[in-house]
Amino acid sequence: MKGIIMAGGFGTRLRPLTNNLPKPMVPLANVPIMESIVGLCKKSGIKDLTSLLYFQPESITKSLGDGKKFGVKIDYTFPDSDLGTAGSVAYALRQTKKKSQSSLVISGDVLTDIDLTKAMEFHKKKGAIATIVLTRVENPLSFGIVITSGSGRIVRFLEKPSWGEVFSDTINTGIYILEKKVLDFIPEGVEFDFSKDLFPLLLEKKLPLYGYTAEGYWKDVGSLEEYRQANMDILSGRVAFDIPGEKLKDKNVYLGEGSKVDLQSELSGSVVIGKGTKVEAGVKISNSIIGDNVTLEEGAHITDSVVWHDVTIGHGARLQENVVCNSTIIKEGAHLGEGAIVSDFCRIGRHSNVKANVKVWPYKEVDDEATLASSLIWADKWNKSIFSTYGVTGLANVEITPEFAAKLGAAYGASLHKGSIVSTSRDSHKTSRMINRAVMTGILSTGVNIHDYGVTPMPVVRYISRTGGELGGIHSRRSPFDPALVDMKFFDDTGMDLHSGDEKSIERLFYREDFARAPIDETGEISFPAQAIESYMAGFMSAINADVIREANFKIVIDYSFGSSTRIFPSILGKLNCECISLNANLDPSKVTRSAEEFEHSLEQLSTIVRSLNADIGFMLDAGAEKIFMVDDTGEIIDSESALSLVTLLALKSAKRLKKKGTIAVPVTASRAVDTMASSYGYKVKRTKTAPRGVMESALTKDVFFVGENMGGYIFPEFQSAFDGMFAIAKTLEMLAAEGVKPHKLLREIPPSFMIKDRVSCPWESKGMIMRKLAENSRGKKVMLIDGIRISTGRDWVIAYPSQTNSYFHVEAEATTEDKAVKLVSSYKTKISKWLKEKR
Repeated sequence: MKGIIMAGGFGTRLRPLTNNLPKPMVPLANVPIMESIVGLCKKSGIKDLTSLLYFQPESITKSLGDGKKFGVKIDYTFPDSDLGTAGSVAYALRQTKKKSQSSLVISGDVLTDIDLTKAMEFHKKKGAIATIVLTRVENPLSFGIVITSGSGRIVRFLEKPSWGEVFSDTINTGIYILEKKVLDFIPEGVEFDFSKDLFPLLLEKKLPLYGYTAEGYWKDVGSLEEYRQANMDILSGRVAFDIPGEKLKDKNVYLGEGSKVDLQSELSGSVVIGKGTKVEAGVKISNSIIGDNVTLEEGAHITDSVVWHDVTIGHGARLQENVVCNSTIIKEGAHLGEGAIVSDFCRIGRHSNVKANVKVWPYKEVDDEATLASSLIWADKWNKSIFSTYGVTGLANVEITPEFAAKLGAAYGASLHKGSIVSTSRDSHKTSRMINRAVMTGILSTGVNIHDYGVTPMPVVRYISRTGGELGGIHSRRSPFDPALVDMKFFDDTGMDLHSGDEKSIERLFYREDFARAPIDETGEISFPAQAIESYMAGFMSAINADVIREANFKIVIDYSFGSSTRIFPSILGKLNCECISLNANLDPSKVTRSAEEFEHSLEQLSTIVRSLNADIGFMLDAGAEKIFMVDDTGEIIDSESALSLVTLLALKSAKRLKKKGTIAVPVTASRAVDTMASSYGYKVKRTKTAPRGVMESALTKDVFFVGENMGGYIFPEFQSAFDGMFAIAKTLEMLAAEGVKPHKLLREIPPSFMIKDRVSCPWESKGMIMRKLAENSRGKKVMLIDGIRISTGRDWVIAYPSQTNSYFHVEAEATTEDKAVKLVSSYKTKISKWLKEKR
């Protein structure tokens, strides 16, 4: 069997470790990662190897040569252009003189002891055209999830899913076994990927594509934290690894040739010491890896750390949970805080202090007795992900500070082309102004220009992004849910929340810290477009039937929630001839956040006023003007599910009257009443994910004329593909006027049902396992896999899906009776709790 080792990656997430060498050459226990992969291939009987190279190829060819010293044959290939993963492998196989029927593809930058022989036997037994080697991980979000049948045949792929799409904790390891026939499906000379192109194509053609779930250890060494942990896993014996050096008697210590360890030094736990290293008296080393030709001077303490080659650690220096790269000098008395990384050819001065999580790039010097402050001020919370489901959220001036905002702005700007334009906007709170100005400085520093709209409702800037030549924008606001939090909402040139792929690109730039700044004459510029609100209002008025609303002479009550919509919406309502009683219609930044109790109290107040004034309807806008909450003409508060059904019913009636064709879209958690109503009017329903971006994306589908969700958000794509509470109010009034019916009477037309919602605690690290268990448990049942796992039995259904932001699962059910719905929810809560106990 032929072996293909993919070794062309840049290793950007491992910078500054990979500034001077490619990722496959980064050492694990003093052995380059790729060398361990070569050894694994040899152990599995694969000795004819080809390595695909791109970034700093000479480092790899010099280290591995022709492979003779490892007992294998290695040749190298260099694709002329970016052909994608599958395209590059096909290029290599087509260049090979000795053609093999089968080939194994493996990454040169993972740590694994998976038994490849068993995987190859599985492949042959199944008669597969391609087999993907799979493994189980606790957090599958960053990987491609693969769902298989009981026989191992692959039925579905999900690339880098959200928690709601984690239908399994079984992921793609990037190890593939391919038959020669696969080449027929890979075009020559164009970019073609395994996960995005080849495997979906094989699946579509119903060819035998299998997944082999392997036992053993596997880790994608994709971050600085994972790199150090991989080394610690080798020391602890979690992974089978051929550690170089002679193992000392009665100690888990490996000593390289020519190294000298003073008898008055102290080695504890598991320790690896490379060749030609000198350990002086009083040195303490615990659970650490020391490279070749290192000098550890008297009294140095090294704990849970990785030290590369040709390093000097001075007298009394302290290292804990650090990585120190080649040819660096740590002078006497220096202290490296936990998680600090020092790259190649650096000098850390005497008695200096490098604080936790600082990254020191190559050829840098820290002066004697200096303190180098943390460049990443976050602790654990920000290490893995900056973006959440609802943008970037954190404690004001604790987690989201001006420094953080400026750096995030620079990362965002660096993800765009120089000279591009983005928008910035905010609510009226003084902290939002501060964060808005800070993020602007970061964006400008990368040569990106800014349209600043100041205090403007989010739907307005989302709308303008589609028409103003902007590539997207950032809206800063005080959180509507917690007064101590600040939100930074990012959106793209369609006005929708930023795609998760774009968010990850920004995060990578943020953590790499090497994004380019613009020269002094190319710094971005700020402008303040004056016609933004006029443009929005003009588009707004052209998208509704104003005459129908005017003729209805509505009397309405609106609670503005002290938000910025007070600057725009009263003027629009005036043009619609509505008699409007306004509540909380002044900008008050101290009141934009409402607790659950305050929210309920405001709705009750709205209800009372609608009833006492005999108004036609009451609306509450949230402070950001994106969501609306309703009270009918009798003063009854309309719950969120009924509100969705009500607006959906109006949209269906309107579409039928106007003879529109198309579909409506609602989340997978919405009531079946929507389907019943749509069917009766001759329309179909498209189900969406529950997250805002997933709901908004459906509005871009060509035939969708209405999108609604059960948290007060409504989209009418003829105007814009994002939530807009102001437009939703006007459109609801238009449809009510056209139908000539009161809201309370429409509510009677909604089919009855019973919905129960609950939650069950689940640790983050168990979410993938629970999703896998749910998927396995639902085999043979009618299942909807959109966001979480929804199981239907007749007209009843239950869904379980993990919270995107908290450590629990949502469990919701709908049934013909309340008792049935309660039993469904209780049944799945019990199952989840049982699976969690079994894991413990």
